[in-house]
Amino acid sequence: MSNIFFTADEHYQSPSIIRICNRPFASVEEMNEALIQNHNEVVKAGDRVYHLGDVYLGRRSGAHKGLEEAKRLRARLNGQHFLIIGNHDELAEQMSDAFIWMKDIARLHKKTLPEGLPDIVLCHYAMRTWEMRMHGGWHLYGHSHGNMPEDGSPSFDVGVDCWNYRPISIEQVTDKMRWIREKVLNFSEALREVPTYSKRSLEESGDQL
Repeated sequence: MSNIFFTADEHYQSPSIIRICNRPFASVEEMNEALIQNHNEVVKAGDRVYHLGDVYLGRRSGAHKGLEEAKRLRARLNGQHFLIIGNHDELAEQMSDAFIWMKDIARLHKKTLPEGLPDIVLCHYAMRTWEMRMHGGWHLYGHSHGNMPEDGSPSFDVGVDCWNYRPISIEQVTDKMRWIREKVLNFSEALREVPTYSKRSLEESGDQL
């Protein structure tokens, strides 16, 4: 059973995110409760949870923006929590006691992961390349709310808008990376079947380059 999870872009306390991302909730209170319930259904006490940014986002004024409310929401979530800082984490950065560490970017070494997995680089933002990329390393990110097209690299968005509003396990990450790899291999195989023509053969057929 998994004990390592990843998530991003929960945006607790934010009424606007419901409209912006077309989330299926009637109110911010309903969204908060659903996110907490979904989280606790998969994450147990002691599990490692890596938040890849934008845990909270509230109105500039009003009750939903309060730091104390953010602390109460965090206290209801199972697991040991680690924060990759996003661009809307002003509240989270004031809650150092709620996270084991806070970093802009982090590399999870393979020795801390299930056997056979490579290093994983975590960042709020998608990157074209990253540490250990040329050695098989993976990359997980958030920020994009499912709007970043995948490019065939071993990387993808772990935000709640992509994963049914809940954290994903290291096993799900592994399955997704395997799917990406197979998709790339299938595409490469298809390319090999496409005929190639030299300039001479095209000239002989009367076609122009």
